[in-house]
Amino acid sequence: MTAQSILSVEEVSASYGAVRALDRVSLTVPAKGVCAVLGANGAGKTTLLRTLTGLHPASSGRVLLDGEDITRLPAEKVITRGLAHVPEGGGVIVELTVEENLRLGGLWRSDRGDRSTLNEVLELFPPLAERRGKSASTLSGGERQMLAIGRALMARPKVLLLDEPSLGLAPLITKQIFTLLRDLRDRTGLTVVLVEQNAAGALSVTESGFVLNQGRVVAEGPSSELLSDDRTRHAYLGF
Repeated sequence: MTAQSILSVEEVSASYGAVRALDRVSLTVPAKGVCAVLGANGAGKTTLLRTLTGLHPASSGRVLLDGEDITRLPAEKVITRGLAHVPEGGGVIVELTVEENLRLGGLWRSDRGDRSTLNEVLELFPPLAERRGKSASTLSGGERQMLAIGRALMARPKVLLLDEPSLGLAPLITKQIFTLLRDLRDRTGLTVVLVEQNAAGALSVTESGFVLNQGRVVAEGPSSELLSDDRTRHAYLGF
């Protein structure tokens, strides 16, 4: 792992029964970067995130976070090491208030009652601050995605993994969410890994990217180069 990187995936494979979902995937994410992981449905993107966070076991290879091997750690330990995951759909609990949802994100921290962290997250998301006592069921789709991201930030992660944050959102809201990711990086120094099918949108707000196909990395490089590579775009990204 290079001095500038914070997350390194080395020859990681993972399977569902006889089906190999990840096939010796290797990638490196630079610290304080915003990185895209792209590919069609079934390419292995979600499995990659689940494997990184201990929700699905790796059959081989290893995952390093800030130099520490976290490959075999359970999900709750991975969170305490600094890797937070916002799954597809966000998983907001609509029966709880905005503030209660946020506080759930700090459960694994030893200082889970730290009000300063809650205030910092609410400052990052003014719409949530305005509705902190309201039920999450009253939020729009974009606001629910903000809440899911804010809940993950309550754990004070080093790296934030986002799985399809634009899913089901209008194009204007999607653009706002993507812009928010770079703003988070600039304001907090957070590293972001963005898994997306909206490849053009994701590449427009990231510095680098990786393209998966059938569980393998088939292209990687600066986002601008992936955007301009006609072969990669047509063969794997659908635009």
